[in-house]
Amino acid sequence: MTVNLPGLPFPLDWEDGVEPPRWRVTDTGLEATAGPKTDWYVYAPDPAQCAPANGARLLGAAPDGDWQFSARITVGFNGTYDAGTLFLLADEDHWSKLCFEYSPDAQGMVVSVVTRGTSDDANAWTVEGDTVWMRVTRLGQGFVFHSSNDGRRWEFVRSFGFGVDGPIKAGFGVQAPEGEGCTVQFNDIEFKRETLRELRDGS
Repeated sequence: MTVNLPGLPFPLDWEDGVEPPRWRVTDTGLEATAGPKTDWYVYAPDPAQCAPANGARLLGAAPDGDWQFSARITVGFNGTYDAGTLFLLADEDHWSKLCFEYSPDAQGMVVSVVTRGTSDDANAWTVEGDTVWMRVTRLGQGFVFHSSNDGRRWEFVRSFGFGVDGPIKAGFGVQAPEGEGCTVQFNDIEFKRETLRELRDGS
């Protein structure tokens, strides 16, 4: 099913036909509930022990050129590693997610994962409350992750590249790797075809 969301200039589809148990388009964005024991992660020490590749991802073909894609993410945390994510997909071996995730210490946390065959996993910082803004930026062949507490000042998380050519899909993901599911709201969705000039000055 093709999905059109306010704030995004391109249509999205549930990747591989995997839809979450419940989801709906709202006046301000998207609400989706992750199914139990759902994730996307390839465990680096032993790829044979990778997490189930069954999390729901709502993705669409992003335009060429530089752009900035952001959303305010609110997660009803229930279990460890519950998360709402901004997701990028080059192919099934090259993808990334910027997560608002529930840590083992029962705190919301900004977490990033970049996968090139196997996944790395980097914790950034904890977040008070259940809401945070997140932004994915494309700069040439590279990408930049930022997070914000207020949607105005953006803190640098990381920059990276996939090392492969080809189109990029962008959108949203929901996961509940160890729990029975969580509901995520994506609001204030914005997509700007603008080049980000400075990565670390809060802009």
